[in-house]
Formats: sequence, structure tokens, C-alpha cells
Amino acid sequence: MANRLLRAAALLLIALAAGHMSGAHAAAASNAAAPAASVAAGAPAPVVVVAVNGAIGPASADFIVRSLARAADMHAQLAVIELDTPGGLDVSMRSIIKAILASPVPVAAFIGPSGARAASAGTYIVYASHIAAMAPGTNLGAATPIQIGTGGRNPMGAPPGGDEKRDDKPDGKRGGASAASGADAQSTESKKQVQDAAAYIRGLAQMRGRNVEWAERAVREAQSLSASEALAQKVIDLTAADVPDLLAKLDGRRVRTLTGEHVLATAHAPVTTLQPDWRSRFLASITDPSVALILVMIGMYGLFFEFANPGFMLPGVAGAICLLVGLFALQLLPVNFVGLGLILLGVAFLVAEMFLPAFGTLGIGGIVAFAIGALMLIDTDVPGFGIPVGLVVTLAILTAIFVFSVSGFALKARRRPVVSGSEAMLGSVGVMLDDADTGAGSGWATVRGERWRVRSEVPRALPPGGERVRVTARHGLTLTVEPINETSQGERR
Repeated sequence: MANRLLRAAALLLIALAAGHMSGAHAAAASNAAAPAASVAAGAPAPVVVVAVNGAIGPASADFIVRSLARAADMHAQLAVIELDTPGGLDVSMRSIIKAILASPVPVAAFIGPSGARAASAGTYIVYASHIAAMAPGTNLGAATPIQIGTGGRNPMGAPPGGDEKRDDKPDGKRGGASAASGADAQSTESKKQVQDAAAYIRGLAQMRGRNVEWAERAVREAQSLSASEALAQKVIDLTAADVPDLLAKLDGRRVRTLTGEHVLATAHAPVTTLQPDWRSRFLASITDPSVALILVMIGMYGLFFEFANPGFMLPGVAGAICLLVGLFALQLLPVNFVGLGLILLGVAFLVAEMFLPAFGTLGIGGIVAFAIGALMLIDTDVPGFGIPVGLVVTLAILTAIFVFSVSGFALKARRRPVVSGSEAMLGSVGVMLDDADTGAGSGWATVRGERWRVRSEVPRALPPGGERVRVTARHGLTLTVEPINETSQGERR
């Protein structure tokens, strides 16, 4: 009995020892894994840099919005939008701002490198960002919206000059004049746009705790600031020489987004620079107003060739593709529909010139209408969204050369003798066959290698077989001929 108790005690001690050793091994393994986990946890999240150069338009808006979405997928700690823009379209600017406000990743707008600017639409983007920074030698401001003629697609560019006039007289004292003239309507529309833009940037400034008063002056008075002035007036948060300097200065800063507060660790964070992909480059290419105009012209001429010469296929296919792509680009741009209508009218005149005996009148009118329409097509003064006058002149000259060349070829073709049909038989020379009934004034002859029944208007005037005759008329399947004698032939020679 004692032996059994001793053995049980020994087994219990062995089990306790084994459990202690396994626990020690587990603790050791846990302690070994802890440093690795802490190293992994201590690795800073990446920083995404999005460089934006040029006017704010559909292409840049698409690129920025998708880049911010990608930064969120990468679990980046910060997205830096490096701005250098003269302004842009209101619709594109607002889509960018919506993406910034909804981004779970903090967004820093950095106006750089030195010499860059964030005018007009760029100022709104800076105010909307969680962090605003500028490089020395940069500026921002001039955020007054421009009035354009199409409505609903207002660009954000340089302000119109001069103050707006207002008639404060009551309606009963205007001496029977109309209640509102075109100038008054234009002034009212401009005021509405300025008021809307001022409220928009004021809301952004209040959200980010930045200078509200200067934001309104940038809209209403088109004021601008340098980097040092912007920092002194609390329009921006800091200045930095470049992106690495910006990341070093932002290290440890606390930023609040929709997902909560974030503590930035950007001093030694890996930097990922996003470049525009094929979609952004394609959109940037076709939304250039000059490219859009050329695509529309190629499309219309391609379809014209296909309709004039059915079966060629290539002009029709290429023309349809170019026309659809060009129209897609135009619907993204602030198009003046009067200008587009003049372009279509000019092309219609040019096409009509090729078919109607207008002697150049329709052609000249079409070229004039096309040139005026092309100059009016993009109704905005925002840099990057105008059509160069040189391009319009070049297209007008090339179109004139093309139209008048085709018209000249068509006129020459009309003057040539007919080589097919009934008219082509007139004047043809044939040879009488031996079985001709010359006494009856009718018989058979070969004309152009074919056997024809022939007759003569003068009885007994048909020559015998083997003699040559000339066709003078055709009546159905019967030709009227006259004999060819040596005397008349010599006179013709």
C-alpha cells in the first residue's frame, strides 16, 4: 500500500514538472514572438503622394478620387496631394473635395514645388484638406468664379474685372423700361455664383479651423497670398521645402478624420508615388478642347466619306468612333452650344458645297461659320481649357483646301465625256454587217464589240457590210447611224 502511494506521488510530481516545462516553453515562444510582433506593429504605414499639375478637370478629378480610394485600400497613414494648378472646372473641383471630406485617410494638400501655385479651384482643395502646406515661393488665392454661357458648369478661374452695377430704383420709377435687362440678368447670375462660392469656402474654412475672413476675400475680391503670408494669417498649417521635409514636420501630428483621430508617424514612413494610369492619361488627352474639336471634325468627315462612297467601311468606322469619343469629351467640358451649332452648320455648308452649284458661296460661308464656332466652342477663360487661335486657323485652312479640292475634282469629272450609259453610245463608231438590209434603211452592225440593230433616218442611206458608221442617236435597242465617208473623215481631221 505504501509502495502504491509512493508511485502515485511520483507520477503526480512528474506530471506537474512536465506541465511546468511546457508552460515555460510556451512562455518562451510567446516572448520570442513578442519582439517580432512589436517590430511588425512598429513599422510605419506608407504615405501616398499624388502629384497634380495643370488645370483641374475631369481627368485630374478622376485621378485624385481613385488615388484616395487606393490609399485607403493600402491602409496608408497619409495621402499628400502635391498641387500646381491655375484653377479648373467647378464640377471637377467639387468631386475632388467630396472625396477628400469622405476619405478615411488624412489628406495633406501641399502646394509645391517652389514656383507652383494653387489658384482658384486649387484654393478650395487646400481649404478642404485636413492639412494645408506650401513650399516657399508659391501662392494661392484668386478664387472668384467666372460666369460662362452654358450654366451649371462654371469654371473656377480669374475674376471678371470691375464691380457689378445695380439699379436700386423701384419698378414703378423706371419709365416703362423692361424689369430686367440682359446685363441685369448677367449681374444677378454672377452674384449668385459668388455668393454660393463664398459660402462653400467659408464652410470648408470653418470645418478645418482656418482663416474664414481671408477665404471670403479670396472669392469676393480675388485676393492671393504668398506662402509666408498664408502661414502668418493661418490660411495654411505649415511650410515645407519639399515632400520629405513636409513628412518630417508632420511626424507626431494628430489629425481627425471621419474614422477618428490619427497620429502620424511620417518621419521614416515609406513613400508611394501614384502615377496616372492609362485611363487617366486617355481622359486627359480627349478632354483637351483642341483634341476634342479635332476628333469631332475627323468623325464628321469620316461619316461624310462613308455616306458618299458606301462600302468603304474604314472611313465610317473610324469616323463613328472619333465622333462618339469627341462628343463624350465635349460633354465633360464647358461647351458653348452656340459655338457647337456654328461648327455643325459650317460642316453642313461645306458638304453642300460639294454637291450644289454654289460656286464657292456655301464653302466660304461654311469656313467662316466653322472658325467662329471653334473659337466660341469652349466658353471659359480658365487656363488649359481654351482652344488656340492657331489651331482654329489651321483647321479652317485645311478644311478649305480639302473642300475646294474635292469640288474641283468633281467639276473636272463633270466636264469629261460620259463613258457609260446611253449618252456614251453617241458618236461611237461601228461596222455594218453583211446581212444588213440596206434597201429598207435598217440592218445590223457591231458597235463597241456588241451586235446592235441600226437604222438610218434617210432611206437607203445605210452603207453595205464592212463599211463604218457613226451613232447619232439611240432609241431603246435600236441605234440611229450615219455612214462615215472619207471626205467627212478628212474634214474632221
